[in-house]
Amino acid sequence: MQKSIAEIERLYDYYHRDVYHFALYYTNSKQEAEDITQETFYKLMKQLGNLKDKDKVKTWIMSIARNTAVDIHRKQKIKRLLTEKLGRQPALREVPKPLEIVEKNEQWLTVQEALMTLKSHDRTIIICRMLKDYTIQETATILDISEVKVRVDFHRAMARLRKKVGRDE
Repeated sequence: MQKSIAEIERLYDYYHRDVYHFALYYTNSKQEAEDITQETFYKLMKQLGNLKDKDKVKTWIMSIARNTAVDIHRKQKIKRLLTEKLGRQPALREVPKPLEIVEKNEQWLTVQEALMTLKSHDRTIIICRMLKDYTIQETATILDISEVKVRVDFHRAMARLRKKVGRDE
């Protein structure tokens, strides 16, 4: 048990920033990113014995983070839609939070807003490839798709992103 706790602490120390940044890019919300990071490492703690290939720990953790982000996002969307449908209270619009230094850049805000309008799959591929600099192989493992599909989907996602930010090239 002591070895397991030490291993979880080591994995957290090494990967929590990657998970948090992925979640932040995915949600554009510090609170949601923190929730996703916490839930990811909780799931990791429960599933640590299931990791078969220690060389793929990074992609395994990022796969958990991606699935957790999708699950949480889906649950929140369902909850918001139910609240609207039932008419109990109007859907609350998220009040903009103080922007971090990197978000002060007007271009970044435009890209982030455009990212949030993309489908989950497109957004995840762009985050993995462009913002987190994961290899095609790592991205394929995280998304559980082929490397060829990563290449094609990344190209198409980038074209959609360029179109959304007004840079058709």
